[in-house]
Amino acid sequence: MTRWHRRVLAVVGLGSFFNFFEVALSSLLIPLLPAAWVVTTTDKSLLISATFAGELLGAVALSGLADRVGRRRMFQINLVAYAVLSVAAACAQGPTQLIVLRFLLGIGLGAELALVDTYLTELMPAARRGRMLANAYALGMLAVPVAGVLAAKLPLSMAGIASWRWLMVFAGSGALCVYLLRRNLPESPRWLATHNPTEAMAAVDRIEETAGLPATGSFPAAPALGLGRQRNEETARRLKLWGPDLRRRTALVCLMETLGPIGFYGFASIAPLVLLHKGYTVVESLSYLAMTAIGYPLGGYVLMHLAERVQRRTLVIVSSVLVAIAGTVFGMGTTVWVIVPAGLLTTFMSVINATVSRAYGAELFPTAVRNTALGRTYSLSRLVAVILPFCTLPALEHLGASPVYLACGCLIALMSVAVALLGPRTNAVALEDV
Repeated sequence: MTRWHRRVLAVVGLGSFFNFFEVALSSLLIPLLPAAWVVTTTDKSLLISATFAGELLGAVALSGLADRVGRRRMFQINLVAYAVLSVAAACAQGPTQLIVLRFLLGIGLGAELALVDTYLTELMPAARRGRMLANAYALGMLAVPVAGVLAAKLPLSMAGIASWRWLMVFAGSGALCVYLLRRNLPESPRWLATHNPTEAMAAVDRIEETAGLPATGSFPAAPALGLGRQRNEETARRLKLWGPDLRRRTALVCLMETLGPIGFYGFASIAPLVLLHKGYTVVESLSYLAMTAIGYPLGGYVLMHLAERVQRRTLVIVSSVLVAIAGTVFGMGTTVWVIVPAGLLTTFMSVINATVSRAYGAELFPTAVRNTALGRTYSLSRLVAVILPFCTLPALEHLGASPVYLACGCLIALMSVAVALLGPRTNAVALEDV
């Protein structure tokens, strides 16, 4: 690890900050919008789901481009699209415009998070890979409590403009600043090695020079990557996601991306409405959620110290079980003294589970298809996030919070079973040897 690695980590993590800020707004905006915009359950569901639906499309349609045109170029495209559309959404004059614009900005977000996982996984040393990805997400998830505090404490109107509009302007402006910082990011040498071996070697020399190290003139990972576009029939067969060599891992990550988001997004996206359903006011519910949101950066901080000391496979199993338990207690709680601690523990364990799951999944695929695999499997989490409000909100109205959260908890617990049966060990193993 060098100062160069840490600079890359900071710039990438800062981009994920505004990504998570936008995700947090999906539910936080509902109480702040004009009452006429969110009259029915369907109105609320559409507003919560719009961004996730865009992420679903972006993850499927754009993730493959990063494997074809490069990680660095797609980083810039994603951020510019998101920044412009976020500011445009702040100017929406009605619920339909807001839904459409949040759907469009979600397309850039959907391609961004998979690319963060791919890029950092390929650039960080094997012995620190898990911890460094946890660092980036810890920085990114600071956005959740920040968004919660801003939503709860900002005046409903500033300079004659509604606070929800200021929140979206803040997100878009921040993303534009990150775009300027990212212009100096290098391309991934691992990606270059699969397209242009000479440029890959030169990229490693430039990185070593920037880090203040003598250029070695070599790239140890290069032979294992199968340099260039010429591949034999066996290698080409291995690079199919559902081919005999990758289908087990593809199935595992599909299950993780289907069940895991129920905890990270399912519990979180309806939490404000659950508290309103329990009889708390808008201000009280947003204040309680702001307190529980402390679990987001706290979870990232704790994971930084666990990611290399405990097998990531084990962390995924344990954290998914604890998310299920804490989330169920939150849904069944009736007093502040139960709801706030349970909510804090749910967010804390959800962050550990979601972050270590993403780090783990990124290690399981070869470089030539890594971002395609992560984007396509990540789209399943977006699909779950889109569908959940339409399932959970009607169930919340008719059944109450307890059955809804108990059912979600049971589904999350299944994730631990899938990882225990299908997951390999990856800590401190070179990507080409996983």
